[in-house]
Amino acid sequence: MANEELVRSVKEIIGRAKTGDTDGAYRGYRDLFASATFAGYRAEDQRQALQLMVLMKGAPKPATASMVEAHRAAQSLLTGLVQSHGEPSDHELLGICHVVLGDEASASTVSRGGLAIERERDPQSKLCGTLMKRVSMVSRGEVQRGGLSTEAPR
Repeated sequence: MANEELVRSVKEIIGRAKTGDTDGAYRGYRDLFASATFAGYRAEDQRQALQLMVLMKGAPKPATASMVEAHRAAQSLLTGLVQSHGEPSDHELLGICHVVLGDEASASTVSRGGLAIERERDPQSKLCGTLMKRVSMVSRGEVQRGGLSTEAPR
């Protein structure tokens, strides 16, 4: 992340999570993602911050209200990144947001889209394998609201 203000904000949020204030961390991410300033950051910088939140270790299951709010804020940003850049990793993050928000059908559609792109690029990549497993989990109904592991499936 290049922007000093963004780095400071993310460090503060991560500090909250490390001290066990998960709800405070999710509120911090929600506020960051909802800010007009965040929308003006480079896509790469946005992507890094979004990834830190969506793939945060120790996410509560089921999802808390603050977790849902943060994922809702991330969802709109990730939708924009998917539409603008079409990166498979953005599809993965958006799919996870959809699961946390209880929309497994959209999660499946978005994840399948990312998988198709990644298969064209590199069918042997780690991301391709991760997306295949996520699609399979959603298709088999192995997720519930807030119940999708944010760690790469095995």
